[in-house]
Amino acid sequence: MLKENCLNEGMYNLSKVGNIVQLLIISICMFLIPLVVPTMLDAVFGAESVIATNSQYVVGALVNTALITAALAVKGWKNIIALVTVPSISALTSGLVLNISSIFTVYMIPAIWLGNLAIIYAIKYLYVKKNVNYIASAGLGIIVKAGLIFGGFNVLTLLVQMPAPVQAALSTAMGINQVITAIIGSALAYGTVKLLYKNKEA
Repeated sequence: MLKENCLNEGMYNLSKVGNIVQLLIISICMFLIPLVVPTMLDAVFGAESVIATNSQYVVGALVNTALITAALAVKGWKNIIALVTVPSISALTSGLVLNISSIFTVYMIPAIWLGNLAIIYAIKYLYVKKNVNYIASAGLGIIVKAGLIFGGFNVLTLLVQMPAPVQAALSTAMGINQVITAIIGSALAYGTVKLLYKNKEA
C-alpha cells in the first residue's frame, strides 16, 4: 500500500538499535514538552512574563519540531501513529490545554491527531519519497494540518455550545497558532536533523 510504503520511508540509515533509541527519544520529548516547558518558562521568566503567558507558542513549536523530525527520520507506520497521539495526551494530562477549555479540547483530539498525521505524511511522501523541495513539502503539510484542525473546530462549534471566551481562545489555538507553530517547527526540525544525522543518509 502507498500509505505503508510512504510511512516506512526515512531519510537516514540507522541500525535497529539506533532506530529504537531514536523513537524513544522523540517519544519522551513529545510527552515531556507539554508537561515541563510551561513550568520552566514560568520559573525562568516569571509567570507574568510575555514568554510564559504565551507558552503555547513555545510548546507548539517544539512539538511540531518533534513531529517533523519524526517525519524525516522515523520509519514504520506503527511508530508514526504512536507518535501522532503522544503530544495531545500529554497536554491533557498536564492540564496545559487552555485551562478554561480543556473539556472542549478533548473533543478536538481526533482532529489534532489527523492534523499531526497529515503533516508527517505530506513531508514523508513529498520530501522524503518524491524529493520535492522541503519548503513546498512542509508548506503543503502545514496547510493541510491547519485546515484539518481548524475545520474540526468549526464542526465542533456547530455541535457544541461554548462560552464566548472559550470559543475565542480555541479559535486562535486551533487556527493561526497551528500555522505559526508549524512553520517554526518545520524550520527547527530541518536544522535539527541536518545537525544530528550528518553522514547517515539512507
